[in-house]
Amino acid sequence: MSSTIDEQRAVAVPVPTASAPPTPAASWGNSAPLALAAFAVTTFMLSMVNGHLVNAGVEPVVFGVALMFGGITQLIAGVIQLRAGNTFGGVLFSTFGAFWMSLFAIAEYFLKSVPPAQVGHALGLYLFGFGIFTVWIWLASFRTNVVVTVALFLLAITFFILGAGNYNASTGLVHAGGYLGLVVAAMAAYLSCAELCEASYGRWVLPVWSLAKGSAR
Repeated sequence: MSSTIDEQRAVAVPVPTASAPPTPAASWGNSAPLALAAFAVTTFMLSMVNGHLVNAGVEPVVFGVALMFGGITQLIAGVIQLRAGNTFGGVLFSTFGAFWMSLFAIAEYFLKSVPPAQVGHALGLYLFGFGIFTVWIWLASFRTNVVVTVALFLLAITFFILGAGNYNASTGLVHAGGYLGLVVAAMAAYLSCAELCEASYGRWVLPVWSLAKGSAR
């Protein structure tokens, strides 16, 4: 999620001439703020529904945002992260981009084929699966920063609570998952703003408390 700080190395670096083509790093910006914004906005909207803070009748609009912003936009941002050599960010954002696109597809096309008595079980299985993924990428996050690590931990809990709520038809658990999802959305928004400010001002304005060795952010 966060941009990597290159360690200074005592080696000679050739200076490119004015006619040299741009390097791949120079031709791509940091897509992490975009991906985080896509996740934050979509998670906020769906969590407002899950928390019963807005009427569930607005869900078609949420699914539209899930497809275009949370899904396609985040997937593209994840591919850019992989192109830039950031495996962690690329896997994270591409996976959650696919999550939002699959949620749209399930809600619009596939859920109607599930027997009504099994709808909760199907959604619970879906959420448990992504909760498990969040656990293993959380285990890989301890060289990013404190905000990322805490956000992924809370996101995993959110998935499991929502999964249990859907699987057991527990409205209380779904509402609790919605409230926790709002916290996760706020943390993703904070990370997006922090990385965007760093890109704009050339220095870290909002602290993220880096866990990378030799870093002080």
